[in-house]
Amino acid sequence: MTKRFSLPQLVVSAQLITLAQTAFVGAIALNIWVNPSLAGDPFRDREPHQIGDQTEAAFKAIFQQGNYPAAQRYLEQALSKEPNEPLAYAMSASLAYGNKDWAKLDTYSQKTLETGQKLIASDPLRGNLYTAVGHFLEGAVVITREGTVNGVPQAFSRLRQVYEYLDKAEAISANDPELNLIKGYMDLLLAVNLPFASPDQAIGRLEKNAAPEYLVDRGIALAYRDLKRYPQALEYVNRAIKTTSDNPEIYYLKAQILKRLGQREKSQQMIQEAIANFDKALTKKSQLPGDLVKQIERERNSAVSLKNPG
Repeated sequence: MTKRFSLPQLVVSAQLITLAQTAFVGAIALNIWVNPSLAGDPFRDREPHQIGDQTEAAFKAIFQQGNYPAAQRYLEQALSKEPNEPLAYAMSASLAYGNKDWAKLDTYSQKTLETGQKLIASDPLRGNLYTAVGHFLEGAVVITREGTVNGVPQAFSRLRQVYEYLDKAEAISANDPELNLIKGYMDLLLAVNLPFASPDQAIGRLEKNAAPEYLVDRGIALAYRDLKRYPQALEYVNRAIKTTSDNPEIYYLKAQILKRLGQREKSQQMIQEAIANFDKALTKKSQLPGDLVKQIERERNSAVSLKNPG
C-alpha cells in the first residue's frame, strides 16, 4: 500500500500509525484476562497509571478486536466519564481522520493537546507524552486544512514541539512501555521512509521496552513489509495473530505481505493464501470503516488477477 512519502504525507501518515492503526500508531492483554487491579491501563503490568476503563475498552476494541463501531461507543462513554484522559481524545481524532471528518479531527486534536498539558501536573510522564501527541495531531490538522504548500512550515514547527515533549517524557522514564510504543511507531515510520534513519534501532526500541506485545509485533510487521523484508514481516504478523486472532486488520496485513512475497517469488500458493487472508478479513467487514473495506476489496481483486494470469 504505502511506498514512499513526502514529508507532508509523513506527518499525516504518522498520526494514523502511531495513534490508531496506529497505526499509532495498536490494543491490550495478550490472551490473558486483565487483572482488575490493573483495569484502565493497557500498557503496563506493573505500576499502572490511571487511564480509565472506558478508554481502555475503546483501545481494546480498535487494536485487539478491530471493531470500530464498538470503539466509537466506548469512546463516547470515555469522553463523558473520563474527560481528563488524553488517550480518549487521541483515539477519537484518529477515528475522525479515518472518517474524513475534519471538524472533529480539529476538535479532538485540540482536546488531546489541552488534556495532555493539564495532565503534566499530576502525571508528568503521560502529560508530556500526550502533549507531544497533541502537537503531532495539530500538525496533521494544519496539513489537512492548509494543504502542502502553506501547511508545511507550521507542521514543521509542531514537529519540533513533538520531539521536545517526547524528550521530556523520556527523561522521566526512558523504559516506559506506552512512551516506547508511540515513539517506536514514529521512529519506525521515519526509518522506513528516510534513507539516513535506522529501522533496526527503532525495532529494538519496540522489542525491548514497548507494550502491549501484539502492537509491538504488528508495528514491526508493518515496518518489515515496507522495507520489503517479507519473511520477517510474515514472522511478526503471525506472532500478532496468535494474540489478536479476532482482529480482521491483522489478516489484511498478512494478506498484503503474502501477496507481495508471492509476486516476488512467483508463488501461486502464496497468492492463493493471500486471497484467503483477504477473505478472512472481509468476513468482519461490518466492523471496519467503509473506506478500509473498499481498500481491502481492491487489493483482493488485484491478488485474484495475479492468480494464473493469462
